[in-house]
Amino acid sequence: MNIHHIRMMAITSSLPTNNNSLFSVSARPQLLVTSSLSFISTTSIHFHNYSFHNKLHLRRQLNSVRKLSRVPAPTIAMTKVQEVLPPPLTSTSPPPSLFDGTTRLYISYKCPYAQRVWIARNSKGLQDKIELVPIDLQDRPSWYKDKVYPANKVPSLEHNNEVRGESLDLIKYIDTHFEGPSLFPTVPDDKEFAEKLLSYTDTFYKTVVSSFKGGDVTEAGTAFDYLETVLSKHDNGPFFLGQFSLVDIAYAPFIERFQPFLRDVKNYDITIGRPKLAAWIEGINNIEGYKITRSDPKELVESYKKRFLANP
Repeated sequence: MNIHHIRMMAITSSLPTNNNSLFSVSARPQLLVTSSLSFISTTSIHFHNYSFHNKLHLRRQLNSVRKLSRVPAPTIAMTKVQEVLPPPLTSTSPPPSLFDGTTRLYISYKCPYAQRVWIARNSKGLQDKIELVPIDLQDRPSWYKDKVYPANKVPSLEHNNEVRGESLDLIKYIDTHFEGPSLFPTVPDDKEFAEKLLSYTDTFYKTVVSSFKGGDVTEAGTAFDYLETVLSKHDNGPFFLGQFSLVDIAYAPFIERFQPFLRDVKNYDITIGRPKLAAWIEGINNIEGYKITRSDPKELVESYKKRFLANP
């Protein structure tokens, strides 16, 4: 029997005709799928937003199909749909429908401060709740300053008919005012420790940047040594508080820039002699909400060269 009828909860599929095919399924109720399954051998079936009970029920249905078609049972796995990023708005771009009840996060794809809030939004799973509005800072629209945020910088958040700014304030605001996993501790000692680390971010940035133009990276080294020390406080994970939190979000955009720049310009590897920091970098690079916000390291290095090494 070459044609099998499978009743599923949902379907969005394209069926290639080879033995290592991918059959992608998403959730919509009670549609009937008719497909030739004779080619399946190592097919993976991916489902979006399925409960454990529904996956078991679907596996039973697939097993019955397997028996009819005499092929191995495919595996069921969860997948995530990657967000399509909108292009930056320029001076010729019209404004969105401001203060219409839509929550908007105004960012620049290249700004580390805006990246903090972007990561927080993603990590809370708020891609459908907070609209991303990228701004071209080299050609920013006049309406952004006039109608949205008089400070004329990013990030800013339009929510409940108000606009707020400042990245550290915004990541806390998003964590406390929106649904999703909590990214800040409630235990008093951990909360105090987290606040201390957030307060250190400015000192960390200034200390590392001060070494860019000179030949000595000793000062930068002390800043990374401090991170190595505080990363040793918790042993239940690679992050500053053990588990991923707003503290990691606050540091990630800057370490993303400092690491390749210092390696390229100063021949200085920030992870040598710092295993905790190396583990942190590996851990943060595996955070889904962070991955999509990352920039090309080569572009970051060139940008920093122009900013910090160009002749006055």
